[in-house]
Amino acid sequence: MEETEVSEQVEEINQTAATRAKVRARVARWDLNIAIFLFAVLIIVIILLFQGIGIEVVAPIAVFGLVMVWLVGWRRGRELYESFYDEELAKLEQELEKKEKKKEKEGKIEKAVEETIDEKIQKALRERWK
Repeated sequence: MEETEVSEQVEEINQTAATRAKVRARVARWDLNIAIFLFAVLIIVIILLFQGIGIEVVAPIAVFGLVMVWLVGWRRGRELYESFYDEELAKLEQELEKKEKKKEKEGKIEKAVEETIDEKIQKALRERWK
């Protein structure tokens, strides 16, 4: 029965870490470098259009720039997800260990209290029977 509880806790930890990592990676995916690159592509497209270059040449350049931005963002998001997942997993494991240590400590205290109560009861019974 404990094995199922442990496996459920591990599964829950993995899901929580994955969710947190996805959110953090989604936010951090689009950084300043990607914004600058996208702005540079936009400037190039505008300059080419003002120079009178046909849309047949400008459109593939714009599409190429957008595809590059998407690929770089996707790759960065994947890398960040992996690192964030590891971080979140480590944090959640530490939290679980702290909870287990706290439960063990509480269990020891309860056991000590029970032992002292039992000892007092036994002592009182012995005195009564004397």
